[in-house]
Amino acid sequence: DNVFSEKQMRLLTEPLYSSWKPGRPFVAMANVGLFYGVDLPPLVPDALLSVDVRLPEDLFPKMNRSYMIWKYGRPPDVVIEIVSNKRGGEDSHKLTGYASARIGNYFIFDPEHHLSKQTIRCYRLRQTELVLDKSGDRLRVPSLGLELMLWSGRYEETDSQWLRWATLEDGLIPTGREQAEIEAKRAEIEAKRAEIEAKRADAAELENAKLKALLREHGIQ
Repeated sequence: DNVFSEKQMRLLTEPLYSSWKPGRPFVAMANVGLFYGVDLPPLVPDALLSVDVRLPEDLFPKMNRSYMIWKYGRPPDVVIEIVSNKRGGEDSHKLTGYASARIGNYFIFDPEHHLSKQTIRCYRLRQTELVLDKSGDRLRVPSLGLELMLWSGRYEETDSQWLRWATLEDGLIPTGREQAEIEAKRAEIEAKRAEIEAKRADAAELENAKLKALLREHGIQ
């Protein structure tokens, strides 16, 4: 694909491994084959997220190189497609395929509006079809405590509008680099706080010493 899509795929997976702590096992993948029928060709979503599943210990056997629904025991909870042209079929044959795969939450991110005036669309599985969600909660995945949000900023030396994960409680899920910066800033604040407390303690000890000296001068023990 293109460089933007490659970076965007990574931004939808790496922060989950670096900073998300759901208390449940999960896998997040980018550009990996999704097999949903033994005799059916795979779909290859740009990103997927599946909870309560684990990666096989050995990733090299052929059966472990893709997301085979019958092997993992369940379809992914979320699939995301990034539109880069008008030929990808994200809202046509892929939409039908993901419905057949029983994907509960399907998001189409269309930053250049190739297929729609909407930058991001969400489809929810309703019985056997994926139906466009027009509600105010269209970017949320409540069962996972997550939501998708559009974020304008700098990622890997590139300024753009990106699609990112956030938690419903704490907001944006930081990348590994952002998390390191947060921890460094927190450590710096703690060090300054400790320095202030130490100076306060030294000042209090000095004042106490002065008071004792003054009392001795006046014969008061």
